[in-house]
Amino acid sequence: MSRAPRAAALPFILVVVLIDMLSVGLMIPVLPALIGTFTGDRGDQAFWYGAVAFVFGVASFLGAPVLGGLSDRFGRRPVLLLGFAALALNFYATALATALWVLLVVRAFSGAMQANVAVAQAYVADISPPALRARRFGLVGAMLGVGYTLGPVMGGVLGDIDLRLPFFVAGTLALVNAAYGVFVLPESLPRERREPFRWSRSNPVAALRALGTLRGAGALVWVIALAALAQFTMHMSWVLYTTFKFGWGPKENGWSLFAVGVMAALVQGGLIKPLLQRFTPQRLALLGLGSSTVCYLLFGLASVPWMMFVVIGLNLFGFATTVVLQSLVSSAAGEHEQGRTMGSLASLNSLMGVAAPVVAAFLLGAVSHRPQGDVWIGLPFFFCATLQALAWLLALRHFQRHRAGAAAAVAAP
Repeated sequence: MSRAPRAAALPFILVVVLIDMLSVGLMIPVLPALIGTFTGDRGDQAFWYGAVAFVFGVASFLGAPVLGGLSDRFGRRPVLLLGFAALALNFYATALATALWVLLVVRAFSGAMQANVAVAQAYVADISPPALRARRFGLVGAMLGVGYTLGPVMGGVLGDIDLRLPFFVAGTLALVNAAYGVFVLPESLPRERREPFRWSRSNPVAALRALGTLRGAGALVWVIALAALAQFTMHMSWVLYTTFKFGWGPKENGWSLFAVGVMAALVQGGLIKPLLQRFTPQRLALLGLGSSTVCYLLFGLASVPWMMFVVIGLNLFGFATTVVLQSLVSSAAGEHEQGRTMGSLASLNSLMGVAAPVVAAFLLGAVSHRPQGDVWIGLPFFFCATLQALAWLLALRHFQRHRAGAAAAVAAP
């Protein structure tokens, strides 16, 4: 591949990620309501919404490393196109669903085929030297943040017109992305850097085990897992926590999630470059994990609503954490295994996404009887702070060992 197409590929993949996240974000505010049309009461609605989320997470856990491995074998572009087609089919089938079992089947299929972000990150790794990966992963994260900010707002507006309309629009966006990929998006992985597909290396268990053996990564896998479980638990707890604690409704929660998306886009899209000029990736990862630990604790201790927005703004380093950790793991992987590595990380995140609803439901159920404003309603966030503190300790120990090993290697005759 010539140098010009490879240099131009970064803005192409950023557009892909933005459209992909917009289409996914459109369904966030309306999927629970759509499930409610098939159930008789709120208890059933909550159960089936959890079941749909669980099925999607399990399917994604199983499918992500396989698709990542296929992208190492056949290239990023065809796997991305396959993902866009599956996403469009999923949205249209959801819009036309007439029973709960249809939604379960559709979401299982979607989870198994949806590895677009992981493959996009492998694409970025293909065209980026290690020194630039954190910065460019940050740009991908910024597009995710913009999509996460705009998608739910658009979905809410369209859902007011018709509950199924956001799914038709999302399906159309996915088709637009597929057309964009066919006619514009170049391949990033040259044939000489492709790796044969092996099920023994791409099944989820083997893929996660391989992550832990990457030279220079090691314990970072546990760090990413703990941080992801904390983040997903926060997401699953946010709306009910703010409702129990402050009596918030959809409008207040919508603005708070908008603030989260804006901060993510600001840090990952703009501030990550100067932060990496000021701090090493290892130091920035520790700062981010420490900042998130404190902010989770402050979220749980907040006594008035405006404090939530202040804490979101204070967690500047925290929004850089995921990007930096991903870049460190990507740099530890060889150029022939970026797809499998990013797919394995996506599978790990999916596994944490399966566990988080169960954890959040248990913790919220334990405090749901407490009066509005009670400090113990923050139990889910105290749990998240504990997980993040453990992740910080593991990361600190890993970086110290890695630094000591590098120093010993230099000193050896």
